[in-house]
Parts: sequence; C-alpha cells; structure tokens
Amino acid sequence: MPMYDYKCRSCSQLFEELIFSSTVPDKEIACPNCGDNNAVRQLSAPAVAVGSSFEPACEKQGCARQAGSGFG
Repeated sequence: MPMYDYKCRSCSQLFEELIFSSTVPDKEIACPNCGDNNAVRQLSAPAVAVGSSFEPACEKQGCARQAGSGFG
C-alpha cells in the first residue's frame, strides 16, 4: 500500500495519505486540515533502503581503529 503526498487546493496544506488502491481518484481524498475534497497528488521521491556494512567503533580506550563510512 503506497503512501502518497498531497496538497490541498483550498488551504494549501501538505499531507500524506495511505492509499489502498491506485484507482482512487484525487477527488475522494479529503484534506485533514479543512476537510475539502480538493487535493492534488504531488510528485515525491521514492523511499529507498540502503544496506550498510557498519562496524561499531572500538570501545577500548586508546583504540586506533577508525570506523568506516560503510561505503567501501
């Protein structure tokens, strides 16, 4: 179920809405601020999960090892 960004044409409120079907028309989306069904879907960046090879820094005092960025 995708999350979409919307902007209300009546009050300019930006909000997110969880949509159960891609066929739901924008005119059925109610603004949580003013309640009008006058929202327009906004272009938004997709959520991306990036794995990492994070290693915790040495916990011993005087340890010379430095933690890497995870992009090596």
